[in-house]
Amino acid sequence: MAAEAGKTGRKTRPRASGEAADTLAIRAVRRGDLTEVIAIDAAVTGIEKRRYWQSVLRRYGVAGDAQRQFLVAEASARVLGFVIGEVRDWEFGSPPCGWVFAIDVRPDARQAGVGARLLAAICAGFRRAGVTKVRTMLARDNTLILSFFRSQGMMAGPFIPLEMDLDPALLAAR
Repeated sequence: MAAEAGKTGRKTRPRASGEAADTLAIRAVRRGDLTEVIAIDAAVTGIEKRRYWQSVLRRYGVAGDAQRQFLVAEASARVLGFVIGEVRDWEFGSPPCGWVFAIDVRPDARQAGVGARLLAAICAGFRRAGVTKVRTMLARDNTLILSFFRSQGMMAGPFIPLEMDLDPALLAAR
């Protein structure tokens, strides 16, 4: 079996249960990957969001768009994870930067470098698009993803997320 490295040049052998020790490849998403992407997300979140993912594929699955990326990690013809992001320009006075808004790895393929390879690949795409910084946002209590991003060198940034309810009943209760 020939080994081939993904775009970042590093070879990673995923440990997914029952998985042969094939080399991990990072590549642009294909329409045929969507069922596996939906299954990964549903396994992690407990909610199947088929329409949402179809919309994401239409918006971010466009080959050759340097501003938007939807990448998958594949081994043994199985999608083991995905990452999605885009370059955003001048939001809140910030120079253009890359934003990662989704990253996930099959639970049985974690701790094998899949997420790190996905993040490295999207960051390389952001650099090719001319940006020098990457950001993300996550829930305070999501310690798993917080630990992952910190292990990759990310830290708190200069912005504070704010929100408010738009439901009139919730507003009236204040």
